Amino acid sequence: MAKTFQSLNPVTGDVIATYPITSTREVAEAVTIAYDAFERWSATGYRNRRKILHAYSKAILKEIDRLSDLVTLETGKPHSDAKLEIALAAHHIAWAAQNAENVLRTSHRTPGLLMANMSASVERSPLGPVGVIGPWNYPVFTPIGSIAYALAAGNTVVFKPSEYTPGVGIALGQLFAEVAGDEDVFQVITGLGETGAALCESGVKKVAFTGSTATAKKVAALCASTLTPVIAECGGKDPVIVASDADLAAAAEATVWSALSNAGQTCIGAERVYVDEKVADVFIEKVVEIASKIQAGNPESAQYGPATMPSQIKVIQSHVKDALKKGGVAAFGGLASIQGDFVQPVILLDVPEDSLAVTDETFGPTLVINRVADMETAIALSNASRYGLGASVWSRRKGKGIASQLQCGMVAINSTISFASVASVPFGGVKDSGYGRIHGPEGLLEFTFPRTIVRARFKLPLAITSFSRTEKTDRLIVKILTMLRGRLS
Repeated sequence: MAKTFQSLNPVTGDVIATYPITSTREVAEAVTIAYDAFERWSATGYRNRRKILHAYSKAILKEIDRLSDLVTLETGKPHSDAKLEIALAAHHIAWAAQNAENVLRTSHRTPGLLMANMSASVERSPLGPVGVIGPWNYPVFTPIGSIAYALAAGNTVVFKPSEYTPGVGIALGQLFAEVAGDEDVFQVITGLGETGAALCESGVKKVAFTGSTATAKKVAALCASTLTPVIAECGGKDPVIVASDADLAAAAEATVWSALSNAGQTCIGAERVYVDEKVADVFIEKVVEIASKIQAGNPESAQYGPATMPSQIKVIQSHVKDALKKGGVAAFGGLASIQGDFVQPVILLDVPEDSLAVTDETFGPTLVINRVADMETAIALSNASRYGLGASVWSRRKGKGIASQLQCGMVAINSTISFASVASVPFGGVKDSGYGRIHGPEGLLEFTFPRTIVRARFKLPLAITSFSRTEKTDRLIVKILTMLRGRLS
């Protein structure tokens, strides 16, 4: 008898549905099917793939209410938030479809004077079947950032959604099959950690993973045994820097939303703020005022819902407790804000830099605000983290200068997490936040490999690649290269 698991409603705890646990054998079968489908999908060419992916984007928007209901049911996030992530996902699908051919077209390179008889070019070719392991916090937007770009580049996809959001993943696969008329190009498998491990070892040509840093290390270790490359989009401890010349009202509004929306379950959400001490009191007052109007509860009426993953409650509790124990001050909320699976907003001040609330990803509706004497200190403290995913900088005049010094993959100036909405720029982090990129031209390039082709157009008088090469020829080659020193190459 096949093993199964249940998907639960995080608001009520009720069983939504029961799904099969895809076995190792079944994962291997899915990948074999993906290899067969790859031949015909890659052969369809950019124009046909563009048509199909545009149709897929339109189908998702047409079904946005149904998909939003499903996202809300499985994650507990408000319907409006679900709609926003689905709409952005559809935008990314369309961008990947529209730009794949231009980004991945063959590029011609200058061979240089020494090899002037050669034409040199670089082709980009799809990898083959790609494995995608998705998260539960943004079950449409995040995996689509890999799925759409992989498909646009000519790859097939085997997708394992989170065990908390299997229904969303299946719906995405079904919609694609309907518009493509082919259910083998984009397959969905369901299961727990063992299924994801089987996908890593299945022989796919690349794995795109989104999740915790700890799990990413396990994925990378499994993939290393077969030299399967990995895109790892992991956690963050994203800083917000507020300079003395910032628009404090806008900074406070955006930072509270970034920290609390989706119950704080956003890898690029604000977790710690470094604010210039000259404006700190005003900024904190505004943040507390806004946070006091935000409520966690039923997604039908509250601004955000419960913790989708119940085990995260203990993490949030330990971080708040540690911050207060080490001298931090609760400007709003506190340990009493943790009410079962729901966590009301928590704003902490003057938290020591060695506390868990500053060093580790909380992934909850909490925000640490620390005063700094200057922007140099803010930059240094921001960079002191082992994470390096995203950041926000608020300043009317110093934004670019501060942003360019931050050790992270993405920075929003006078906005928050806006880089996720711009399809033409890459998304990803450094340090413990992972490696590789999705979105933008870089996201398309991730799912291809370069093939160099050099062709002799005519015969040179110098016999370079021959046993008949003479000492005179060697001296001439050295002389030419010495004169060129890389010029005209």
